[in-house]
Amino acid sequence: MPPRPLVLLTNPIHPAVHASLAHTLQVRVAAGTDAHTLCREAREASYIVVRAPLPAALFADAPRLRGVVRHGAGLDMIPIEAASTHGVAVANVPGVNARSVAEYVVAQMLQLARHLARIDRSVRGDGWDNARAMADDAEDLHGKTVTIVGMGAIGRALAAICSHGLGMRVIGVRRRPGADEALFTDMPLDAALPQTDYLVLACPLTDATRGLIGRRQLALLRPHARLVNVSRGPVLDTEALVDALRNGRLRGAALDVFDSHPLPPDAPLRDCAQVLLSPHLAGITRESMQAMSEVAAEQVLQMHQGQLPRHFVNPEAQERILARWSQP
Repeated sequence: MPPRPLVLLTNPIHPAVHASLAHTLQVRVAAGTDAHTLCREAREASYIVVRAPLPAALFADAPRLRGVVRHGAGLDMIPIEAASTHGVAVANVPGVNARSVAEYVVAQMLQLARHLARIDRSVRGDGWDNARAMADDAEDLHGKTVTIVGMGAIGRALAAICSHGLGMRVIGVRRRPGADEALFTDMPLDAALPQTDYLVLACPLTDATRGLIGRRQLALLRPHARLVNVSRGPVLDTEALVDALRNGRLRGAALDVFDSHPLPPDAPLRDCAQVLLSPHLAGITRESMQAMSEVAAEQVLQMHQGQLPRHFVNPEAQERILARWSQP
């Protein structure tokens, strides 16, 4: 009996899903996520579940590879053009962890508004009275204006929480404004920024969004506005952000993504006391990990059965993909 096709995981997936998938296919976690290791191990793989960046060179030397599935929505970890050139199907898992990301954003807005992280440190160090004094400068989210850049699944989930749950005014900035929305007001970015108390970046990284928020845009915000980035690091000009924080133009920020991962030890952001930092985990909870793993595994099995995946993202290469799949 020939060996079962191999599913290579760049990183672990939910253990129950891993075990279930292993009933049908071989499943192995890569020994590392560096380019050399991934290229070496991909030579034997029929499918890859992606939680770390794939090098473009991988596709030229992976003769068995049929498809790669992003364990999440963002596709910046997969060089789609290289995959398409070599007849490899690409899929993702859109929207599954949108609620988890939205809840993260709300948690960070509350932390920023109420100075909760600073107060915790103060109670442990400076004392009770100093910590209580910080509350004099805290604020409610109710009645504030949040501008969400990117009104996909994350943006819409966040808009619902902010509007219905917190009584915030919600402005949505999107590439193609549509019909009037009950949850948010459509507005161009430059018109929205001067009205904004909380700016949330939730758009994908594309050529159009790279560097979208820079010095000019930060200067348009209301004085003492706050920013949360759950998009991708390069959407935001980090140097401009640090300057705005240091000169008091921006009151605070919460960042889950950065120009490079992990955040370098000497990154200026580490010295900004009014910044909350997290290591790209906004969409990771027990529930979302299981859901993302299930949808990713489902699409691997679809391809194993000769079907195009449910969330197929490179249909322009379909003819090349099917031709590759037909080879013995």
